Amino acid sequence: MREQERFNAMMEDGIALRRHMASAMFPLVLRAVGLCEAALRGGGKLFFCGNGGSAADAQHLATELLVRLRSRVARPSWPAIALTLDPTALTAGGNDYGFEDVFARPLSGRGRQGDVLFGITTSGRSPNVIKALQVARGMGIGTIGFLGGDGGSAASLCDVALIVPSSETARVQEAHITLGHAILELLEDRLIRT
Repeated sequence: MREQERFNAMMEDGIALRRHMASAMFPLVLRAVGLCEAALRGGGKLFFCGNGGSAADAQHLATELLVRLRSRVARPSWPAIALTLDPTALTAGGNDYGFEDVFARPLSGRGRQGDVLFGITTSGRSPNVIKALQVARGMGIGTIGFLGGDGGSAASLCDVALIVPSSETARVQEAHITLGHAILELLEDRLIRT
């Protein structure tokens, strides 16, 4: 395939996924916004975790809440934690408990009932994200999944499972950040109205 055709195919795949999200995911997005709104209004926190590019997305979305999402909106900083940020905790957890527990262990110490965890996994099968979702469930922490493919075993652990129907990692990651921005903008709109 020539490069122009390949590039066009990438763009068309991304457009098709966005059309799917626009037509099928709005009720799920609203449920996710509602969970986040209840957590923040109740004094809770939003947690994010994922591996590789999804770790970068976790940090990106947490920062949007901590610092600023839209430059024209003046608002306070909101409590958001990317469980991917602390290399000391990640390496200690991996060494002492195993890589499967690198998100679950700190979540169990920092999380509280009424918080929300975003688990981000393009396959829906990342063992450490699944373990964090399990721990969250056991603690009464709301769970939102940014998932890909068929959602994998992570889907059943999510109060809201936003499944991007693609196995192409790059397209799934692009869709996840789009969904994340949409959820955070709608959340910001709700929280600054009152």
